[in-house]
Amino acid sequence: MGRRREAVFDIYNLVIAAFLIVSPWLFALTRETARVDAWLSGIVIALLCLAALRLFAEWEEWIVLVCGAWVVASPWLLGFPHTTAMRVDVGIGIVVMYMAALELWLIHYDAPTARPWS
Repeated sequence: MGRRREAVFDIYNLVIAAFLIVSPWLFALTRETARVDAWLSGIVIALLCLAALRLFAEWEEWIVLVCGAWVVASPWLLGFPHTTAMRVDVGIGIVVMYMAALELWLIHYDAPTARPWS
């Protein structure tokens, strides 16, 4: 059985999730809430991407998209706006959402078209 061509986006999101997991150390995040949010969000995204690589299900991509939205919104919802952690979360969340949305788009709208003359 061959790999899905869209699986590369799961690999990208897996790498981004790993970056999110180590971001508290890379950026010396001081707020406990921001550190725990980065770790938990990164772990959830990584597990979903690993599951999608092993056995694809479209719902996993939708959950990754929602997780990316959570990462973007979490600085305001958890109370650490205007911090380095906010900048990291917003940047990573946007990239995660973009990769998940692009994969969903490729699954649904980039189907091979049949040539009428073949």
